[in-house]
Amino acid sequence: MSGILLIVSLLYYNRTTQQFHEKIGDLSQKNVAQTAGLFGLLYEGYDSLSKSLSNNFELIRLLNEPADEPAVAYIIEQRVTDIIGAIFYSRDDLVGIHVITDKGKIYNYGNYMNVVDPDYPKQDWYRRVKASSGKMVWLGVYEHSLIDQVEDSPVFAFGRQIYDLNEHKPIGIALYEMNPQPVLDALDNLKLGEHSEVYLMSEDGRVVSSGAGQEPPEDLRRLPLTGREDVFVEEEAGRLVVASRLPLSGWSVVSVTPDRDLNVELVEMKRYLLIVISILILVSALIASIVSRTFASPLKKLIREMKQVEIGNFRGMLKVSSYQEINILVASFNRMVNRIKELIERVKLSSVSEKNAEIHALQSQVNPHFLYNTLDMIYWMLDEKEEDQLGELVLALSSMFRYSSQWEEGAEVTLREELEQTGHYLKIITIRFDGRLHIQTGIGERLMDFHLPKMTVQPVIENAVKHGLERVDRPAVLKIYTEEEERVLRVIVEDNGSGMDTEKLRLLQESLDRSGTKENGKGGIGLQNLHRRLKYMFGDAAGLKIDSAPGIGTKVAIIMPLPRKE
Repeated sequence: MSGILLIVSLLYYNRTTQQFHEKIGDLSQKNVAQTAGLFGLLYEGYDSLSKSLSNNFELIRLLNEPADEPAVAYIIEQRVTDIIGAIFYSRDDLVGIHVITDKGKIYNYGNYMNVVDPDYPKQDWYRRVKASSGKMVWLGVYEHSLIDQVEDSPVFAFGRQIYDLNEHKPIGIALYEMNPQPVLDALDNLKLGEHSEVYLMSEDGRVVSSGAGQEPPEDLRRLPLTGREDVFVEEEAGRLVVASRLPLSGWSVVSVTPDRDLNVELVEMKRYLLIVISILILVSALIASIVSRTFASPLKKLIREMKQVEIGNFRGMLKVSSYQEINILVASFNRMVNRIKELIERVKLSSVSEKNAEIHALQSQVNPHFLYNTLDMIYWMLDEKEEDQLGELVLALSSMFRYSSQWEEGAEVTLREELEQTGHYLKIITIRFDGRLHIQTGIGERLMDFHLPKMTVQPVIENAVKHGLERVDRPAVLKIYTEEEERVLRVIVEDNGSGMDTEKLRLLQESLDRSGTKENGKGGIGLQNLHRRLKYMFGDAAGLKIDSAPGIGTKVAIIMPLPRKE
């Protein structure tokens, strides 16, 4: 279970890491989109600000006005300064506004003590603004003013050429220096951790602004950004790189976050999982040891007792107190041992009884032989005196005794043998009834080899004669025949005797169906005995079925299943 727990924890950690990185990527894209929107708003605001000068017709007129005389030049400078000042005070994030004409005249507004850099025409920012076609040019974030050597606070600079709309030619440039905090705040929005690095880069790969104040790696200068609103997200080399092209300006923002910032929560979760798994493994090992001992001790006792039983030592009961399953197992073992002891005792008693029965059987064999010999002697004495009828009676009786006293294993005979024995009994009954009994038989030859229990038909005929035919004063008729139906054989014994009423018939049928009913007659083979023997041999479908009516007679069907043909 500890192994399963470890595997599940690893799978959960890997899945959580993947989901976390996916969420970080989505969050980064949203941050980039939000930052791009912020820069879009800044661009529009700065573009509108730059147009306030380039589209000011009064300013353009004053810049084109010749200023040969000092008084005229002073008036022009004052009016231009007023125009620039009005725009400067319209916003609170302006650091300075500088208007530089192509004639070399510079108008400044912002710092009261302006010291112009004399080498400004050689600077890159000046050439870039001069090379533009009238659009606003973003120059970037700088540590101090681009032209005012006295202004040392950071600025965000952008510029635009000033055109003479009448002659369609440039007459100068306007340089704006803004508070860089809005730009820096927009860049900080891209940071995902304290070690994240954010860069603002121009189209040519130049760093416009850097949150860390350092140059980005060389591979960040060639990011595959082709569209104006493309978003680039890549996680490799232990870092997450997110970049986006800013609208309108053509610049790009790039955020680089190392894995140590991305995986802070994952590291904490990993540490937590390791602690929890370690504790669970220790607890599992302790519980497993306790449970193992609790199981092992009773099982060892049980194994020792089983070995004693194997060598025949049934010395006593096993007593343990453990889990329910172990207790059930031990209880079953105790019952099994007790049962084995009882069976052994029964086998011993059965062996003794079997020996006694064998002795009694050997002793009882003397009596039938003495009886057979006596009947044979009587038959020969009657034959000498020509008493043929009595001789036949004695001979039939001798055959009946021989048949009924020989119960071999299974006590199974053919229908032919059973009918031959029945013929001896009918011969005796016929002599007894002195011609008043008529016997009718109808049994097919092909059923003569059917096997059935010994003494099956004779007890039924005996009951028909004793309880039915002896009580009538009319000619007696006894029918013996067979019927076949759906693989079932019925041997039917039917008489026209006195019959039985409904109540007596019901009691007789109940006595047949009741389990454990004693046999009719002392040691005799009654109908109950025959009914049970048929069920033992053929199953519940076999047995006796009796129909009777007072004054009409009784019909007994011996029901047995026919064997299937090969």
